[in-house]
Amino acid sequence: MSRLKSVYFYLIACQITLIKFFKKIYFSSKNYNKSLETKTPQQVYYNPNPFLLTIITSYNDRSFRISEIDPNIFWLEDKKNTHQMHNFFWLNLINRKTDHINLKKIIYIWMLKNSKYKKEIWESSTLSARVISWISNVDVILSNSTFDFRKNFLNCIISQTNHLKKNIKFEKDSSKKIEILTAIILTGLVFKEYEENFNVGIKELEILIKDFFDNEGFPLSRNPVDLVFFLKYLIFCKEMIKDSQKYVPDFLDDIINKNLNCLHFIKTPDKQLPLFNGANILKLSPIEKYLEKFKPDFKNNCLGGLFKIKYKNHFLIMDIDKPPQTKFSKSYQAGPLSFEYFLDGIKIITNSGFGKHISRKAELLSRFNACQSTLTINDTSITKFEKNEMMNKVFGNSIQNSFKAYDFSSKNDNSLLGCTASNNGYEKKFGCTHKREVYIDKNNNYLKGIDHIFKVKDGYPIRYDFRFHINPELSVVKTMSGNSALIQISKNKSLLFSVNDENLKIEKSVFLGDKKIIDSNCITISGNLVNKNKIINWEIKKNI
Repeated sequence: MSRLKSVYFYLIACQITLIKFFKKIYFSSKNYNKSLETKTPQQVYYNPNPFLLTIITSYNDRSFRISEIDPNIFWLEDKKNTHQMHNFFWLNLINRKTDHINLKKIIYIWMLKNSKYKKEIWESSTLSARVISWISNVDVILSNSTFDFRKNFLNCIISQTNHLKKNIKFEKDSSKKIEILTAIILTGLVFKEYEENFNVGIKELEILIKDFFDNEGFPLSRNPVDLVFFLKYLIFCKEMIKDSQKYVPDFLDDIINKNLNCLHFIKTPDKQLPLFNGANILKLSPIEKYLEKFKPDFKNNCLGGLFKIKYKNHFLIMDIDKPPQTKFSKSYQAGPLSFEYFLDGIKIITNSGFGKHISRKAELLSRFNACQSTLTINDTSITKFEKNEMMNKVFGNSIQNSFKAYDFSSKNDNSLLGCTASNNGYEKKFGCTHKREVYIDKNNNYLKGIDHIFKVKDGYPIRYDFRFHINPELSVVKTMSGNSALIQISKNKSLLFSVNDENLKIEKSVFLGDKKIIDSNCITISGNLVNKNKIINWEIKKNI
């Protein structure tokens, strides 16, 4: 049955690829480009605050002096950085007093070369960013401009926006969709002739939000990076609407508040995202002021499939849920019951992070069980990932199978704070289920865990590996006893990881959560099972 399903999706992928091929030919035709030409806006009725662009850009701490660049060679350089150059987010870096003359020349040359459809330059994400950037800086771009430049510039914005409107229904990537809708909404705010763009964009944005978030405002992809990305664009839309003195829709206020609440919940002591399901090291500074003003309201210790323990100087967050639906799984990392642990604000146990910003191989590697602080059986991943390039191009690098998460319960009494959770990810292939218990011992102020492997079917030999990835900034060595490891935090501060009645080893590992591969270590507890269940007791204490 699963094979027939794969064949079906492969045929659909072939069909979509073929349609896209013919669409790109049509996009390059004179008829299509003519169809994008509509009424020229008579004037800009609202000049957006250009500094609001800092909410969605990552260029806040750089400078870019185009007054020192020859406009005639500007578009001949950095061909490898097509997206970065042609999205015009760098407008946020210019000196608005001295650079406006060169800026007009640069945009004029761009319009001569690229005002008609070109595949990479008119890619939806790049195009949406360009429209947003141009409109956000429309005051300085059109200041003291000629009539012809003004007309061509405004027509170019409208043509690109019309292209987005015509093709948004074909866009399956939710992140690109919110970029497109933001651009469409913005044109409806600044041009009276296109006020309908605002109404259409807001209506589609409400539909997207209902489809992409759960009731608590966490992305159905379960990816913390998606939460931050969407929140930035939602806040940007709200601020632009407020700045234009229009009414902010209730649903927009509601989802922003929910998103901020979710981000408060998952934000780690080092003001980063926990490394689950596509997350990597990410600056939260563009929205930090919104986080600081917002008062979170957590109804319990679970949100977005994550369970959190926060007690005194301890902070732990664990993945307790099943994978997302296939259509939301392109960044899912196979690490059920993996966790990250902080003590005194320092990360001790980590996951390896998502290798998207390093390479495609690093991204694929980072999705396997072995890169998360959890159980691996027979060196296999708990979920399979789509390997067909065409399928990945159409549907994203999604998962092929799922599993159930069950028997979750939390505990908070006089002595223990924590939870227990189970999953059956390895049951079908190896006849095993995994249950993990993690608790903060309140009386003795340390972290302890109990891992269970239940053999549902006897007779199938397995090899298990429990990995605990160590923060790459820390060092770890195995002690003489063989069943413990010393985690060095500073010169006079260390922790002792120990396991009962088992030997552990220190393995070489990699950290993939930044923009380069970083060497690290992990503590590994390994063994073999045939017919028996297995219980492993471990703990992390301060070394006194």
